[in-house]
Amino acid sequence: MCLQREQSGQQTLIMFCPYCGKQFSSLPYFCNACGKALAIFKEQGFKDDASGPISAAAAAAAAPNMPTLKTFLDYRKKKSEERQNFSLQKKGMKKKEPRKVNINIGIMCSQNDSLKVVRGRTLPLIVEPDIDALGLRLLAVKKMTDFNNDFQEGPYVLMYPDKTEVVTIPGTSRPFILRDYKSEIGKPYSRITLFICLRAEYEQYQHETSDTEDEICVRSRSAAEFDIADTLPWEPDMRSTPKNTAEKKSISSGASKQSVMEEICISDTDDPLEGTSGNTESASSFADAALATTAAAKKTDLYSMYTQLYAPIDDMEINNEDVIVSSAKPAKTPDDTGIPAAEIIQELAGVIDHKSVSRFNIVRSNVWDGAARGFRRSTFSEKSDLLVKFTDDAGSMEEGLDTGGPAREFLTLLISHLQSRPIFEGPPESRYLVYNPAAIREDEYFMAGKMIAVSIVHGGPGPHFLSRDLVNHIVGQPSFCANVKDVTDDEIGRALHEIESADSLRSLQDQVLKHSSLLQTAGCFQHVSNIEEKHTIVEDYLKWYIIGRNTSVIERFKDGLASLMFLEALCQHPAVLAPVLCCKDKKLTAMDIEELFMPLLSPVGSNKRRTESQVLSFWSDYIMDCEEQGPVSLEELLMFATGLRSLPPAGMTPHPSLSFLEESMYPMANTCSNTIKLPLLPAYDLFKKNMDFGIQNSPGFGCH
Repeated sequence: MCLQREQSGQQTLIMFCPYCGKQFSSLPYFCNACGKALAIFKEQGFKDDASGPISAAAAAAAAPNMPTLKTFLDYRKKKSEERQNFSLQKKGMKKKEPRKVNINIGIMCSQNDSLKVVRGRTLPLIVEPDIDALGLRLLAVKKMTDFNNDFQEGPYVLMYPDKTEVVTIPGTSRPFILRDYKSEIGKPYSRITLFICLRAEYEQYQHETSDTEDEICVRSRSAAEFDIADTLPWEPDMRSTPKNTAEKKSISSGASKQSVMEEICISDTDDPLEGTSGNTESASSFADAALATTAAAKKTDLYSMYTQLYAPIDDMEINNEDVIVSSAKPAKTPDDTGIPAAEIIQELAGVIDHKSVSRFNIVRSNVWDGAARGFRRSTFSEKSDLLVKFTDDAGSMEEGLDTGGPAREFLTLLISHLQSRPIFEGPPESRYLVYNPAAIREDEYFMAGKMIAVSIVHGGPGPHFLSRDLVNHIVGQPSFCANVKDVTDDEIGRALHEIESADSLRSLQDQVLKHSSLLQTAGCFQHVSNIEEKHTIVEDYLKWYIIGRNTSVIERFKDGLASLMFLEALCQHPAVLAPVLCCKDKKLTAMDIEELFMPLLSPVGSNKRRTESQVLSFWSDYIMDCEEQGPVSLEELLMFATGLRSLPPAGMTPHPSLSFLEESMYPMANTCSNTIKLPLLPAYDLFKKNMDFGIQNSPGFGCH
């Protein structure tokens, strides 16, 4: 607002706030006294001849839409609530529990009038968390039937580890739901183990246990002769284990069972302890005391039984005397079940659909390129057979359909090339995973794990180059045995060697201080007060260098290994399947090759049989020469005949055979049928020369 005032013949313009009357030399946008907005008056050139403040109604009419302090506070409160409630997730969306979970299912059978756990028959079972007892029992029986050809038919009972039937959640009357049971026992799903048992054996066990339950019989002195050995004298009930409960054993006519009868004799005339006559009150008081002691003993026994039954049970804590070993040989380690690797892998291969194929077009000189395209193809499925076609350098397609041989050769070349990929570091026989940004973008760690699982389950070779420490970490075992030689970085290896070589405490402290930045990166920098601590520092750094810093890529690698359920089988049978991934000390020998190939000879007495016998002796000498580092190695010979450089963990199917060839002077092989054909030649020198020439000039020789 403004007001014209005349002073000394001159007119001056006076500005003031229409709300509070504050005067200004020039009209501002806001009043510094009341905080009201004055911008609208400045824009409209509003003038008023009034000499004082205007009313609130007039000011509101003049600026009806101007914000006030109250509206600003409301606005700020609303925005604060919006920020607090803001979330990247969609409204109404809640974090859902995984659709399916993994538990363990085992078998119990009757032995010596009791139910025992069958060792080596526990299998993983993938179910939904909301499954009930009936659905879980049906899935468990189906799983056991699929994986055990000798599994008996008949109705089964689902049982807890304490040999009680699964009907309700223990300690409650609620029906069994897996999710509720998991929350009650406080274990992860992967550590829950339930068992199935034949209903007939379970009912027999229940009948036998009910027959042997303790009984308490109170009888009068007049009804039976007093016997101090059959009575329960009164003692203070503060004992943890009542020792004065007498047991009376009797053998029934039908079976050798022991029944325990606890009897309390009440004398009508005599004092049972003194042997003298007494009144009825003393007898009654003795009986009451005896009954109280017996009840306390029963209560203690029942509580002990309850704590034993419902204590957390782990598969490794089951006593040997309560376990039936399914194999005739004793187990060497807790997880050595005696099941050969070939049998486990054949079970995993049961899900392969032989009516569908996943195609691969491979050039032997660049196996990785064709393999990566094939595994990334949207139509690829690890549960389909592999159809592999090789092309030579001229680009012509090899004839013939893959019935196993080309696939085995492809998997052998692939695993051999995988060892040199940049996602691995370390010695050739002990490679471990390392972080590689380019491989992360290409998801190569997942693909490498899937390639290994597919190769093993589809009858190909295992890698045999992974570090044992890496495999132990994957299966959850704490063992670690790496050394400084496993470090490929020269600077880091030299620093660790200097720390490990310190010969005095002062020298060790100087080395730790010298390489403090290196040790701080791994969290190993510490004050040392003993020379022996150098081993702990080096071991801790190696654990971080090999495992700790690469945890994310190891987890992605494990996701790939989970294809075809191989990771679950590896974790369940580490002693059997871990050697498939690690370097094996045993090399291929001439004896192995000779026992592997079965000769197909002509009838005894024929002229052809005589020639074949001579060539068979040439063959035995030839493989001995190959073992002694001849022009052709035993691995190259096996590759020529079967497409494999080593014996596969799944076994050889069909079994390799040895036949004879009259039409050619050079050997021939059919990798699909695992057959090698030997030329019928008269002299060993000519036989060896032609064998070397034929194998060295075969397709793919030198590509591995």
